[in-house]
Amino acid sequence: MKKKVFVSGCYDMLHSGHVAFFEEASEYGDLYVGIGSDKTINSLKARKTVNSDAERLYMVKALKVVKDAWINKGGGLLDFLEEFKQLKPDIFFVNADGHTPDKENLCKEMGIDYVVSKRIPHGNLPTRSTTALRQECNIPYRIDLAGGWLDQPYVSCFAPGPVLTICIEPDYEFNDRSGMSTSSRKKAVELWQTDIPDGDKEKLAKTLFCFENPPGSKYISGSQDSLGITMPGLNKYYYEANYWPSEIESKLEPDLLAWIEKHIWMIPLYPRNDSYDVLANKKIDEEGATRLSQAADKCWKALLKKDAKEVGASMTESFEAQIAMFPNMLTHGVLEQIEQYKSQVHGWKLSGAGGGGYLIFFSEQPVENAIQIRIRR
Repeated sequence: MKKKVFVSGCYDMLHSGHVAFFEEASEYGDLYVGIGSDKTINSLKARKTVNSDAERLYMVKALKVVKDAWINKGGGLLDFLEEFKQLKPDIFFVNADGHTPDKENLCKEMGIDYVVSKRIPHGNLPTRSTTALRQECNIPYRIDLAGGWLDQPYVSCFAPGPVLTICIEPDYEFNDRSGMSTSSRKKAVELWQTDIPDGDKEKLAKTLFCFENPPGSKYISGSQDSLGITMPGLNKYYYEANYWPSEIESKLEPDLLAWIEKHIWMIPLYPRNDSYDVLANKKIDEEGATRLSQAADKCWKALLKKDAKEVGASMTESFEAQIAMFPNMLTHGVLEQIEQYKSQVHGWKLSGAGGGGYLIFFSEQPVENAIQIRIRR
């Protein structure tokens, strides 16, 4: 008997990349496809699908390499769990950008082979992704490498210091509430629709910051978010008990940005749940803020020297200073994932909090099943 192979995903705007993925998976056996419901995709991506789940199911089932397909009944990143346990597949096949440690651990628990595809296009066809085809928005995301939280005056009032960010091209559709500045990006879409306009980037960032935080806002989003997605390259913002930085330093040298791209590896985690409160149980003091500031300053100097080991170490120092002040950032599950990788990499941090977002590693060696990013020039 043929082995049972399972895949799961959105499969919106069905394209040649999806078909090549299905064909590759079907080489291992009979292919079964779990499709994310409209409700699940909306909760993860904070947007509606182009095609409804009924349309997507019809198209996927019509493919000759697909043995059977259905709409997953559950929600979240493991929305397929009920059907998965019923099917009891021999192989779970995923794309590199669809890999998560939770999926891999599920397979280990159930004795199922876990195979990660490298997204190889068919023949001479171009590499395709739904994100690229949709072209609804070229507005970047951002990653803060070190110093995050110092853009809040209630932290930098204890010790001034820098926040370091890189501006990330939207090659992937990063999950909502994943620490990639998705909330600020939504506001940027409202303002500018498809991309950051030409002009003075700092002025544009101020416009976005004011739009996101109108008078009377209960919570003021840190300005590193609006700056991070508006200003290309690598940037350092220096905060002194104010919402806007007193100094901004930008680095756009192609060789430096290419070096950073080569060393950053990202592993997706669960998005945070709606009831999560990162500010609960916080303990902000001079010691913690000073540690955070010093770590970010060390990271900046290491980046300019292209010292990979020092960059990784200072990223970790920054992260540890953050969780000392905001312990709710870290959960037991995230800590377990860090333990799996820490011996292989120079350093790490978390994008998002409370289990949300991505583990971000700095490593000179490839991190298995991780995705990489492009920095906007």
